[in-house]
Amino acid sequence: MTPDNTAFVSSRVLTVPNVLSFLRLLLVPVFLVLIVRGQDALALLVLVISSVTDFLDGVIARRFAQITRLGQLLDPAADRLFIFAALIGLAVRDIIPWWFAAIVVGRDVLLLVVGIVLANFGFGPLPVHQLGKVATFCLFYALPLLMLGQAYPPVQAVSDPLGSAFAAWGAFLYWWAGIVYTRQAIRVIRIV
Repeated sequence: MTPDNTAFVSSRVLTVPNVLSFLRLLLVPVFLVLIVRGQDALALLVLVISSVTDFLDGVIARRFAQITRLGQLLDPAADRLFIFAALIGLAVRDIIPWWFAAIVVGRDVLLLVVGIVLANFGFGPLPVHQLGKVATFCLFYALPLLMLGQAYPPVQAVSDPLGSAFAAWGAFLYWWAGIVYTRQAIRVIRIV
């Protein structure tokens, strides 16, 4: 920690949290293949492993002062790619409609454009907003719940409505957070 009580961000590459984030990135294609093939129980297992490593990389990074610039990029990238893979896999199998997948992916396309514009003005990515974390949390619960119903049909009567509710809230909050980020970017650019 620095004297002002904020976390120090290093430029180190080889840290335990970065290795865990990289492992999560490697699991994304495995996860997608399992979903598309309908191997939902195995896909859920990969998702659980990913979630545990996501939790651990954050805890380790903060507790042992291993917050890095690379980690700040890898962690949200792995989150987005898991969401993207789940959306594509579930849409391919007609578990969710394609338009829903397009809505969620569309927000990420918007933020990619915002990020490019910020970079052109010499700025890095904006700090993660709590609203974005809540939106990602909702989607991280929605998609596994929908998969759970496919893997274990006896729980589908409960998991599908819960998954659909989390998905709806997640998509709404995801876009709301995207609008917040866009407005922040506009304010930052106007200052220049």
